[in-house]
Amino acid sequence: MGTRNQFADIILVVVGVVLIRWAVSLNPYSGADVPPMYGDYEAQRHWMEITTNLPIEQWYMNSTDNDLLYWGLDYPPITAYHSWLCGKVADYINPDWVALKSSRGYESSQHKLFMRYTVLVVDLLLYIPAILAFFLWTLKDQTDGEKLVCAAVALLYPGLALIDHGHFQYNNASLGFALWAIVALATGHDLLGSIGFVLALNYKQMELYHAMPFFCYLLGRCFYSKDENGFLKLIKIGVTVIITFALCWLPFLSDIDLLVQVVHRLFPFDRGLFEDKVSNIWCSLEVLFKIRRILSQQSLVQLSLATTVGCLLPSSVELLLRPNVQKFKLALVNSSLIFFLFSYQVHEKSILIAALPVCLILHQYSFGCTWFLLVSTFSMLPLLIKDGLILPYAALCLLFYLAVNVSQSEWFTSKPNPSPHIVIQLLFWASMCGATLLSAASVTMTPPARYPDLFPVLVSVYSCGHFVLFLIWFHYLQFTTPWSSEVKVQQRKFEAHTGVKKSKGKKKSHKVE
Repeated sequence: MGTRNQFADIILVVVGVVLIRWAVSLNPYSGADVPPMYGDYEAQRHWMEITTNLPIEQWYMNSTDNDLLYWGLDYPPITAYHSWLCGKVADYINPDWVALKSSRGYESSQHKLFMRYTVLVVDLLLYIPAILAFFLWTLKDQTDGEKLVCAAVALLYPGLALIDHGHFQYNNASLGFALWAIVALATGHDLLGSIGFVLALNYKQMELYHAMPFFCYLLGRCFYSKDENGFLKLIKIGVTVIITFALCWLPFLSDIDLLVQVVHRLFPFDRGLFEDKVSNIWCSLEVLFKIRRILSQQSLVQLSLATTVGCLLPSSVELLLRPNVQKFKLALVNSSLIFFLFSYQVHEKSILIAALPVCLILHQYSFGCTWFLLVSTFSMLPLLIKDGLILPYAALCLLFYLAVNVSQSEWFTSKPNPSPHIVIQLLFWASMCGATLLSAASVTMTPPARYPDLFPVLVSVYSCGHFVLFLIWFHYLQFTTPWSSEVKVQQRKFEAHTGVKKSKGKKKSHKVE
């Protein structure tokens, strides 16, 4: 594919993806016309109001001007800076949108358009370029056209589009930073990857779901480094991480009480083990055992910590001892899925953190990953119904499934994934039929008065069962993936596309690369 033709194809993909996201954005958002708290849309608007009108030392502090019980800021500093930037633009366009106190619950068609644009800008500047960079710069043994098709399919994942452009959030920001970190590590730029992940973590603390694979992969690279002293490499990474953290938190470091308050806001253990009907282990067990009544909050925190750490160890240790990019991607899936299933204070939308690395291996394990991504979207069904997003949910899931199947056809690839065993195919269709029936019942049927949450609970337990089985499968994939050379090839491809070269060093060990 010529450079000019490739550029035209990239533009075509971006335009198509933007149009689909814009179509989703025409639907209702979280909490529309539902006072007094409204929803996540109002939370994001309120953060713009607070950061625009109050000095930075008051952003996370409770006061008469900043009632933390009304959508108090509870995300890390980069989210706050982003809110400030958006708030300044909003104040320039229409000061009523972010007027202190009087703008609470502000809703208008013009303001909705502005808010939708702010999400789309993050997509265009951060998330979509990161997806394109990953597939165009790191994939091997595919033509440029095949790489672009893989990127396009990943960008059609319905879960992220529905939550960010429908429900309304900025998950594309933290996931975009994480993606750039993955791209950097996959092309042999460990320091840049460290910076990218720190930025992701300081945008949304839920990026802790990805923290262990990043730590183990980088530490393993230091252990087996042949191009430079491993200890020196570790020091460089450590200093880079500390400096990046310090710069992100700089305005809050001068006052220890303020720093403690910000940290307290980021980890509010008093909110409980989980919220709503999330598709994880604890919510599913609650149906039978009512563990939130049996155990104290401290015991629940200890239990969730112990199970999360215990389940993380096999995947993390294996990656530490045998670090390569493919295992790293699979470890990201395993770590984030374990956090989702077992950790404390989990939201249904957190499944998007696990979905991100699954999108990155979709071209390799298309059948299983498609299955997971469809179930991950289905697991958020109660939230999507609440927001009035059932039609875009059905349309995007169908579009995504068709796109995956077309991308695996002989029209687009010379190396399609092998078809799974007929039993596995039957299980897939049984799974999809169950999800479809539950979706239809949730929309059309009234639950018994005695069990008003019947359908959300069924969706939660049904999805959780799938996630446990997927967790076993992804662990199998990680542990059976060969420990082979990757980084040098990826680095050459990166340099060919960007012209950026790293300084030469000694020959690298084939095991680490």
